[in-house]
Amino acid sequence: MRKRDHNILTNAASLLICGLLAGVVVAAAAFPAVALSGLAAKAGAETFDKLPSELTVKSAPQISYLYASDGKTPLATMYDENRRDVPLKDVSPLMQQAIIAAEDKKFYEHNGVDVKGVARAFVANNSAGATQQGASTLTMQYVRLAIAYSATHPQDVVAATEDTNARKMREMRYAMQITKELSKDEVLERYLNIAPFGNGAYGVFAASQVYFGKHPKDLTIEEAAMLAGMVKAPSAFDPTTEGGYPQAVVRRDYVIDQMVITGAITAEQAATAKAVELKVKGKRAPNGCVAANKATWGFFCDYFYRWWMDQETFGATTYDRERRLKSGGYSIVTSLDVATQDAANKNIEKRIKNDNKNALMVAAVEPGTGRVRALAVNRVFKLDDPSNPQNKMSSNPAKARQGIRGTYPNTTNPLMTGGGDITGYQAGSTFKMFTLLAALEKGYPLATSINATSPLQTDYIIEHGSPAACAGTNKYCPVNATPSWMNGVRNMWTGMGRSVNTYFVKLQEMVGADNVINAAKRAGIQFRDVEDAARADNPQGAKQWGAFTLGVSLTTPLDLANAYATLAADGKYCEPIPVQEIRDQEGNKLDVADPRCKDEFKPEVARAAIDAGRCPVGDNSSTSRCDGATAGGIRGVVKKPVSGKTGTTDAEKTASLVVTTKQLAVAGILADPDWAQTTARMDHAIVNPAVYETLRDGMKDKESKQFTPPSGKLVNGEQRSIPVVRCQDVDTARSRLRAAGFDVSVNSGRVDSSCPAGTVAGTTPDGRTIRGGAVSIQVSNGRGGGTQSPSPGAND
Repeated sequence: MRKRDHNILTNAASLLICGLLAGVVVAAAAFPAVALSGLAAKAGAETFDKLPSELTVKSAPQISYLYASDGKTPLATMYDENRRDVPLKDVSPLMQQAIIAAEDKKFYEHNGVDVKGVARAFVANNSAGATQQGASTLTMQYVRLAIAYSATHPQDVVAATEDTNARKMREMRYAMQITKELSKDEVLERYLNIAPFGNGAYGVFAASQVYFGKHPKDLTIEEAAMLAGMVKAPSAFDPTTEGGYPQAVVRRDYVIDQMVITGAITAEQAATAKAVELKVKGKRAPNGCVAANKATWGFFCDYFYRWWMDQETFGATTYDRERRLKSGGYSIVTSLDVATQDAANKNIEKRIKNDNKNALMVAAVEPGTGRVRALAVNRVFKLDDPSNPQNKMSSNPAKARQGIRGTYPNTTNPLMTGGGDITGYQAGSTFKMFTLLAALEKGYPLATSINATSPLQTDYIIEHGSPAACAGTNKYCPVNATPSWMNGVRNMWTGMGRSVNTYFVKLQEMVGADNVINAAKRAGIQFRDVEDAARADNPQGAKQWGAFTLGVSLTTPLDLANAYATLAADGKYCEPIPVQEIRDQEGNKLDVADPRCKDEFKPEVARAAIDAGRCPVGDNSSTSRCDGATAGGIRGVVKKPVSGKTGTTDAEKTASLVVTTKQLAVAGILADPDWAQTTARMDHAIVNPAVYETLRDGMKDKESKQFTPPSGKLVNGEQRSIPVVRCQDVDTARSRLRAAGFDVSVNSGRVDSSCPAGTVAGTTPDGRTIRGGAVSIQVSNGRGGGTQSPSPGAND
């Protein structure tokens, strides 16, 4: 129960005095310049007791803290006002005594209104001319601040702080009521947590941090006195300014003397405290993503902010959501993994500088949760200074001629995640994975064989005479980058490993481009570009999108990493999310931070897709039949089971790589964000190591987990024996193979064989293959020996 610090007679007397003086004395004491104003006349007609007494108090704005995934490493702070409420027990008794000595020595004696102080101020103010005395108690000051913070309209804030008789009378009435409802310690706690201390610090916790870099429970006499002295006029007594410093010292020493008067400290303690040189050790709390704990973490912080602004949980409008973030006092553990994030930045910096027009963008996602572990790029997260610009002219000649600057070295654009006018970049052959997924869902096994000729005339209709059309036609006609290494009969393993364009375009024709696009969407690819989205969402347009499998639509590193993470999680798609835990001011855990996942692909389909994806990066399983790799050294560097794919676009305007383990998926794209049609050639020697070394470093302390190999019909399908036609004439061999149900072609070249020249040297494949699969006849040159394999080509 609250200790009563005044008896019933005192209460009654106070009320009686207030009632009698309501018309003139109270108003005049509080505002002597207007002692005979309209308030006095009104108060003569309306008693003091008729003023409102119920004060609705909303929580004052609280700072929100962001941490890395370990829950300890600070990432950023966000606030409208830098404030963090603390219980009175966590505030030094010296601080409590100092604020009472500075602002309200009779705090524990009056009932919220110091009647004697009111009368004294009235006499002093009317006899001193320009000299003014106040009569506001700590309780009245708290009321004034509480009304302002509870206001729902700007005019209410003005009314709560304007210098009027009505405001003062209202404060008195509320203060007396609050004193009945709260203990003195409760009032003191609320005041210390709401009072402004300057330099963006509100409340004693923030003030202790800003000025002394410590917790309020650890404040010394001189530190407490300085802070207590500031609330009277934070700007005038600001110790961080040249003009404010000497005034802050004088004010501090005054408060120390008052603490002696109240008996809080001895005269000896006061002398010792005043002899201490005033030193401000802390600094203004950083605010927002441009002031993140590390400059390289700003892009992740910005991704979190954009995510938050999309969550209806935090309000119906973006205004409401931002206010919640910056005033709700949340404790937010983000998904940023310090080791992975720092590794990504380090591996980018090793290969490209932040003032390069090309952007090397890396994103890392955890399979099975969607938690984003890293976002990095060779840029500085900040706005360019328009008065002293650092950014270079745009790499786009047309924009440069108009004086438009590029995004390097400084930008706040969401390059890795998309948003605003960032719609993404072409990721090339990494999209072949989605064709493979759609085919597997249709029942085509990994052993599906196709004779990958180059060029390949398809049934896709494009503009007549287009460079991508077969000569003299309107049919899409893709080619292979390195025909000598890529052409021939390929299956899903070798098609992926050698990145054979014509294999995947033909496979896409077999399963339907619309189904491939659908698989990409379900894996996590978003179509932010307006033209891409229009085509992907139009059934007829989607069916005719022959080049889709070659990665001509736009995507981001984050979407790409998350799509491959979906497969690594056995087909479980998880929405990318930048948080692990969010707790509100009361410590309640919010479920908005929970992973949002659903099963999009059957586990066997995802496992089969991962199995084929092991070939390009130099890995294999018990079921893999890899033959060639575009980035075969990755398995040896990461030293964990991996699956992934390289990607290159026409004229090498972008270069991409995505690699995943069971626990981490990392994707990188090298592109020019300011000019999609750049004439520069993007180099896999830059993007590839940045990606796989980030994966290696991010996996350093994680156990090696093996992918589950696929099984059943999705590996080999329904197999058929291939007739032996060696040394037979070509026409006979062709007839026999077709009669057996195979798709037969004849290789145009000739190979070394002991069979007579012009006869069949053998078939590719031989032995067994999938029913209805492609079989290529190899023709003998009659010179003996055996067939030779083509040599490896360049990355694709």
